[in-house]
Amino acid sequence: MSQKGFLLLEDGTLFHGRLVGPAEPTVAEVVFTTNMTGYQETFSDPSFRGQIVVMTAPQIGNYGINAEDPESARPQVAGVICRELSPTYSNWRATGSLPEWLGGASVPVLTEVDTRRLTKHLRSVGVMRGVIGAGETPGKDALAALDACPSMAGLDLASVVSTREPYEWGQANAPYHVVAYDYGIKRNILRLLDAHGIRVTVVPSDMPAHDVLAMNPDGVFLSNGPGDPEAVTYAPAAIREIAEQRVPMFGICLGHQLLGISFGGHTAKMPFGHRGGNQPVKDLETGQVLITSQNHGFAVVGSPEGVEGAPDLAVTHINLNDGTVEGLKHRHLPVFAVQYHPEAAPGPHDAVPLFDQFLKALRNRRG
Repeated sequence: MSQKGFLLLEDGTLFHGRLVGPAEPTVAEVVFTTNMTGYQETFSDPSFRGQIVVMTAPQIGNYGINAEDPESARPQVAGVICRELSPTYSNWRATGSLPEWLGGASVPVLTEVDTRRLTKHLRSVGVMRGVIGAGETPGKDALAALDACPSMAGLDLASVVSTREPYEWGQANAPYHVVAYDYGIKRNILRLLDAHGIRVTVVPSDMPAHDVLAMNPDGVFLSNGPGDPEAVTYAPAAIREIAEQRVPMFGICLGHQLLGISFGGHTAKMPFGHRGGNQPVKDLETGQVLITSQNHGFAVVGSPEGVEGAPDLAVTHINLNDGTVEGLKHRHLPVFAVQYHPEAAPGPHDAVPLFDQFLKALRNRRG
């Protein structure tokens, strides 16, 4: 069942559609993603926490949902906006419909929206806060909710989505042991680490360095996650302390940004970020171009020549669309990170070999 609904952006731009799900106003930052498939992975990615996601694919929901593809235990998005929400689904793996799955988590869907116009507007003006609600036009409650919605800048959402207690993933007798900081970790990261012979202990985002080092891990992983990296103020000191013990370290997405901050760099909010499975990234050492999956709205400030304020960090990758920093490595320590998502859920698999690079660092430490 649907009813008339709207999206109002904070600059006053109004979009109409049909609302499926909760009728009360839903407010969050409005962003867009260019992935053509993988909507279940997208909506369950903790990096999308606190965001209303616009799908540029013209139809979603046509292959339903299943129990294997979610990247976390529940939908993480605040809301979904699409052109067409398929009324039926068909796939041999499907266990239910997308509207039922989102509705079970009270996530509203605004469909029949001109998402091409909306995406072009966000690309021109920049992402901004918005409110989804029922009716033709927003009422006082929707306007008040939008006015009270905090900006993404300054928000520590990593602590919101992080596990509260450590847990294990992988084979108990695996040859290597890695501690993964959970800033919003995706399940496919854990699956790939397991596939590389690594047992993972996933720990809360704020676990002190001495507790991690006491586990005597072969390496440390810094996960993806939502929010403003400079608001995760408890992370840099722990990252530096662990890295200075020459423990191999691999970060992605938010982990990449935190690594940059840990060694003197800083981040800046991007106009509309990188979200989708078609971002071209150049490896500055080999000249190879990777097509990558990405989901971020902040970037480490720097250029191919280096990171501002962080002379010990070398830039290894850049984005070919806008020149932003996409990869870092420490000049003296076994530490590296990338801004994109090599676990590819959803997206291309060009960057999966980065897990082999991490495994090589673990072997080298063993001697």
